[in-house]
Amino acid sequence: MSQKVALITGASSGIGKEAAIELKNKGFTVYAAARRIDKMQDLAAKGIHPISLDVTDDESMVHCVNKILKIEHRIDVLVNNAGYGSYGATEDVPLEEARRQMEVNVFGLARMIQLVVPSMRKNQFGKIVNVSSMGGKIWTKFGGWYHATKFAVEGLSDCLRLELEPFGIDVIVVEPGGIKTDWGIIAAENLKKVSAKGPYAQAASTVADGMIKNYTGNQLSKPELIARTIAKSVTVKRPKTRYLVGFMAKPMVFMKNVFGDRAYDRIIKMFS
Repeated sequence: MSQKVALITGASSGIGKEAAIELKNKGFTVYAAARRIDKMQDLAAKGIHPISLDVTDDESMVHCVNKILKIEHRIDVLVNNAGYGSYGATEDVPLEEARRQMEVNVFGLARMIQLVVPSMRKNQFGKIVNVSSMGGKIWTKFGGWYHATKFAVEGLSDCLRLELEPFGIDVIVVEPGGIKTDWGIIAAENLKKVSAKGPYAQAASTVADGMIKNYTGNQLSKPELIARTIAKSVTVKRPKTRYLVGFMAKPMVFMKNVFGDRAYDRIIKMFS
């Protein structure tokens, strides 16, 4: 059989880029998708195929998948990695921004699945990896809309797993903890911008400063860890339904599950 074909969204940096490299090294034909192809020339030099994709644009998504299918006649692995975090007090975040975050993190992910499943079902084989977060299991102050998207990804993935299993398609959720990418800096900057004034200003500033300190420090896990986890999940015969991995992921979810909501709330308040 020819090499398995993998499509990775949000592949211009961070987890997506490292996953593209890892899967290429594992022998996959890899298509690295993102809005900015110019940011993926280093991947092209490694034999990875950059392809344009905007997960908020249906025409772009259809074109991306159809182009790969025309060339390769198959997509065996879809890694739904595209996403971002936009923090801010729920009262302050404009609904336009909330909808955009849902569009990128949930509806774009779902549409990509709709587009690849027919070919996977035809081949009776497929691996769909939805990159969620420990934030799909726990919560933090000012992260309401972000956590809402990740909780949605968790529920959607569980239902998909039941629907697609009869066709030989695995649905896998990867739940990273704190990872050394620009995610936290972007989220913190959005938080400062959205809630810089008004009743949440002081608390928002404290949380944002803490996030920036955390994401510019050296404690967080490297994105290569998540890339290796993704590669493992799509190469084993029977993958786990979930992979909770990365800085503080298991301890935080454990504390919430064991001690309950109120105790977990108190823990979060200690750091904000």
